[in-house]
Amino acid sequence: MSYVFMFLSVATSNMVATSLAREDKNEVQHQISVLLFVGLTGGLFMLFFTKLFGSWALAAFTGPNNAHIVPAANTYVQIRGLAWPAVLVGWVAQSASLGMKDSWGPLKALAVASAVNGIGDIVLCSFLGYGIAGAAWATMVSQVVAGYMMITSLNKKGYNAYTISIPSLDDLQTIFGLAAPVFIMLMAKVAFYALIIYFATNMGTHTGAAHQVMIQTYCMCTVWGEPLSQTAQSFMPELLYGINKNLPKARMLLKSLAIIGASLGLLLGIVGTSVPWLFPNIFTSDGKVIHEMHKVLAPYFVALAVTPATHSLEGTLLAGRDLKFVSLSMSGCFSLGAVVLLLVSSGGYGLPGCWYVLLGFQWARFFLSLQRLLSPTGILHYEESNNCKPEKLKAA
Repeated sequence: MSYVFMFLSVATSNMVATSLAREDKNEVQHQISVLLFVGLTGGLFMLFFTKLFGSWALAAFTGPNNAHIVPAANTYVQIRGLAWPAVLVGWVAQSASLGMKDSWGPLKALAVASAVNGIGDIVLCSFLGYGIAGAAWATMVSQVVAGYMMITSLNKKGYNAYTISIPSLDDLQTIFGLAAPVFIMLMAKVAFYALIIYFATNMGTHTGAAHQVMIQTYCMCTVWGEPLSQTAQSFMPELLYGINKNLPKARMLLKSLAIIGASLGLLLGIVGTSVPWLFPNIFTSDGKVIHEMHKVLAPYFVALAVTPATHSLEGTLLAGRDLKFVSLSMSGCFSLGAVVLLLVSSGGYGLPGCWYVLLGFQWARFFLSLQRLLSPTGILHYEESNNCKPEKLKAA
């Protein structure tokens, strides 16, 4: 569910980077205050939603064949849900720092939070025997600590992260204009992954377990490509429409990010595939589960290899606010992917079929983004294109 609110993170870094490109610090402060209010409001909403509907949502998602896991999962979700306000507020503060091209503050907060989480897991789970509840408490506390450190880091840059402002109608219109397409893009991605999990879970216990192992390791690897997207969103606005606008440098930056993404993708593909292939006993000793894992190694590698480069391309499109294209292309990939996934599942192609659909989904995103950026009418080429110039963000 947290992935649904990634639009807030993208909107914050984009708005802050754009205002800094125009050297308007007052506008930056106002945007931070407004977005912190939006984050806090969203966090409180999710806290109450989790409390009231968490168990129902889990039961609906897992299906009747896995009803026995709902009580334990609900315990974990309820505890984790207490951190929702801190998580979203922390995301806004973190994204604001990244939009200011500062990665050290968020990095230190992440390091401390990881240490708190690790120590908490050891103490609560290993020594005190709290099990899944202990793991949830450790993660929840680490997220609160991370949120506080993100806010402190932002304050050290001369901005007041403890000031929140109720957004005006103009503010809401600006945020909605940026966040709505990003939200559609992210929801399409979340929905597609959820569909794959749903179909895999209903293929049986061993198939579902194998998919969980592979999708979790896949997600752990794809995270390494996210900094390329964030780099594009932080540095591109200044080159695309800042005071020091320079499209040749923007194209050179994209080329560098794409090369890094391709190299990183190949490395991640090799490492990410080797672990479940050569050391499957790290995850399970069940021979049937391992057999199902090995069936999807080929599409796993090819899908993972292209992901970092795709992040760099989509990050550039977001930085240039080519939002209509981003949302439409992702929606199209989702719609087509969902239909193919349904056909593959009903055709009895099993877990490999689902992963080959994922492969097609990832490569379609890559080629569509690449074609858009290379187009003569794209954001990196036509300086006078009205479609590529973001409107000035208004501040009350």
